[in-house]
Amino acid sequence: MFLLIPAAGVGKRMGAKGNKLLLKLQDKPLLAWTLINAEKSQEIEWIGIMGQPYDFKEFTQIIKQLSLTKPVTLIKGGDTRQQSVYNGLQALPSHAQKVLIHDGARCLATPELFDRCAKALDNCQGLIAAIPVKDTIKIVDENKTVIDSPNRDYLWAAQTPQGFDVELLKQCHNQGLELGWEVTDDAALLERCGYSVQIVEGEETNLKVTTPMDLTIAEFILNHGKV
Repeated sequence: MFLLIPAAGVGKRMGAKGNKLLLKLQDKPLLAWTLINAEKSQEIEWIGIMGQPYDFKEFTQIIKQLSLTKPVTLIKGGDTRQQSVYNGLQALPSHAQKVLIHDGARCLATPELFDRCAKALDNCQGLIAAIPVKDTIKIVDENKTVIDSPNRDYLWAAQTPQGFDVELLKQCHNQGLELGWEVTDDAALLERCGYSVQIVEGEETNLKVTTPMDLTIAEFILNHGKV
């Protein structure tokens, strides 16, 4: 199984001056934790990291310090996550048939989750890790007036990894590029192209580190051995 990690963003909501994946969680950068868990996965055999070239020196140092046994390729990312994934798809080895895409900021995803998603790809063309929504969700208009309260039984919060047939995802990315679609995850491209996307049960601890509070929560999770 091939893994692509978008890691080209800037942590604006984190208040970071540069790439938030270089911020420390305990004694390691966020990206290091993501790579450690990917390394432990029994299914993943190759890792590609999409980033900005000015971060590659630090990415290389992280990879070297971890002494990873799996090959890691650094790939020039784009201005958006969508562009970065597009670039990553073009850089996959030619024999890659299935791919997992995992946000580097979800640094606590377990090896078991990677493996579960990889195995589930044997039976579908596209999937996302997700967990049931606990809160009641409100849909509002431009004046912040509630206009609907959807049934929580049908609501799931999307996570990553997300997994896809490589050729199908390339096709959907190309269509999105031609039609000017802007999406926040790759599953949305498949949905717009009329393909079904399956759910794989995610993990409560698989949070996306976006704000300083998220970093504190991730620290708490690690300190209490929940991952």
